[in-house]
Amino acid sequence: MQREYKTIVLSDIHLGSKWSKTKEATRFLKKNRCETLILCGDIIDGWAILRGKKAKWKRRHTNFMKALLDISLTTRIIYVRGNHDDFLDRIIPVRFLNMSIVRDWVYESNGKRYYVLHGDLFDRVTSSMSWLAKIGDVGYSLLLWANKAYNRRRIKKGLPYYSISGEIKKKVKASISYISDFERHIVDIARKKECNGVICGHIHQPEIRQFDEITYLNSGDWIESLSALTEDFNGNWEIHREGKEASGTPTTTRA
Repeated sequence: MQREYKTIVLSDIHLGSKWSKTKEATRFLKKNRCETLILCGDIIDGWAILRGKKAKWKRRHTNFMKALLDISLTTRIIYVRGNHDDFLDRIIPVRFLNMSIVRDWVYESNGKRYYVLHGDLFDRVTSSMSWLAKIGDVGYSLLLWANKAYNRRRIKKGLPYYSISGEIKKKVKASISYISDFERHIVDIARKKECNGVICGHIHQPEIRQFDEITYLNSGDWIESLSALTEDFNGNWEIHREGKEASGTPTTTRA
């Protein structure tokens, strides 16, 4: 049975990357319906596709795009470009069928205004030093490979999933105040645009947090977090997390 929402936000699916949990993302779309679907950047991973010696685009990635086309018949889709799908810069803004592809967006829902963007423009590494960001992306892929091997052993021993790469990211980024600076910049621009909240992705950290009068909403990713933002018809936002490899049980976090 499908659940119905006013709004669903997905980001950082990274179609074309070998680490993308595309089957889970497609299954989530089929289980849940909404009036507006916001794709908040890095849906397609152009960096991974161009970097690989062999084609990285798989049938499961095509199936996800087909699912998008199916729901576009009844759902408005807003696709916000991210840094990994920056190839879209050549065509945006563009609209076809019921889908708009944009750099950013002001979304109005339940009497509130939300500034929607991927978030890479407020990341000094990805916006000013793209070469360094791509080196970091290779390092992240190595961490994910080690993470996969480590968790195979944990699952055989009956232990729960543990994200090595996620823990390293938290420690490193916390040490340079990366996440807090990112959130502060995102919230500041939403305030300047006279919005009640901001919706973003990019840092792979699902979060709903209040900064004075501004609500900060981050949809996370579909590599490790397997998370989405959902808004019900009363304007309540939640973080939905699909079960990870060890559990398979979805969970939600309410604002």
